[in-house]
Amino acid sequence: MELRQIKYFMEVAKEEHVTEAAYRLHVAQSAVSRQIAKLEDELGVELFVREGRNVKLTFAGKIFLQHMESAMNEIDRAVAAINSYLNPETGKIRLGFPTSLATKTLPRVISAFRSQYSDIGFDFHQGSNKELRELVERGEIDFAFVSPVPESTPDISTQVFFSESMRVLLPSHHRLAKKESINLRELMHDQFVLFRTGYDMRKLVIEACRQANFEPQVGFESEDVYTIKGLIEAGLGVSLLPETLLIEQTPPGTVSLPVGIPQVTRTVGVIVTKVRTLPPSEKLFYDFLIDYYNRLNQFSL
Repeated sequence: MELRQIKYFMEVAKEEHVTEAAYRLHVAQSAVSRQIAKLEDELGVELFVREGRNVKLTFAGKIFLQHMESAMNEIDRAVAAINSYLNPETGKIRLGFPTSLATKTLPRVISAFRSQYSDIGFDFHQGSNKELRELVERGEIDFAFVSPVPESTPDISTQVFFSESMRVLLPSHHRLAKKESINLRELMHDQFVLFRTGYDMRKLVIEACRQANFEPQVGFESEDVYTIKGLIEAGLGVSLLPETLLIEQTPPGTVSLPVGIPQVTRTVGVIVTKVRTLPPSEKLFYDFLIDYYNRLNQFSL
C-alpha cells in the first residue's frame, strides 16, 4: 500500500467522480483508476460502487476512509513537526541542566535568547552531571549545561563558559558568621548539608574539605538547593554553594562568606554530543551561548 494510493482514494471519495478527482490531482484518469484497483486488490474488498457517472463508497470504503483520514492527519502533523524541527527559528530545544544552575544562570541566558528567538520552545531535563551525560549518550538530549565541566570523551565535547567561586553558607548565629572569610578547616567539626551522592557539586565540596585535611561530616543530603538553604537557615548545618546561588539570594537567617583557604571554584559550561549533528534550533542556541558568554567574559575583564 502506497501513500499515493491513499491520496487518490481519498480524493475520489471526496469528489465521488474519478475524472474530477484526477483533474484535481493533476494526473491521468487511468492512473487514478489503476491505483484504486490495486488498492482494492490489496485489501480484498471493493471500496466504490458505480452510480451512473459517479462513484459512491461501499460500507467497507466508508470504514477505510474514516481510518485513512485519521492516518493522514497524523502524517500531516508529523510532517509539520519535522518542518518545525528543521526550522532554526521555530523548533524545540531539548536541554539538560543541573539543579545548581536552575535559579539564576539558566533563566538569564534563556531570557536573553528568547528575546531574539521568541518562537523557539524548550524541553528541559534536570539531573546530576552523571544523569545528564547519560541522557546525551542515549540521544534523549543533544546537549546540557553542567557544573563542574568534565573532560571531553570520544562521544561528548565540552565547552567551559565561566568559572565562579564557591562560598560558605552558615546560619547567622554560627560562631564564624562575623568573619570576613573562612578557612575551610575551621568547619571540620560542623555538620555539612550537601547535594546527594551522584552530584558533582557534592564531590567538589568533599574534595575541597580533603584539601583542608579533613573529611566532612555529612548530616543532611538533598538534590534541591532550596532544601539545602532551608536546612542551613534552620541551623542544621553548613555548606559550600556557588556564588551565583547566594549573591542576592542569601536566605534570611544565614550568612554567605568567601572561602579564603583553600580557594574553591567551579566551572560552568555545556556538554555536547559528537556523534549526532545538532538540529538547527539547537545549533542556533549553542552558537548564541558561545557569543553570549564571550561578550560577558570580555565585559568582566
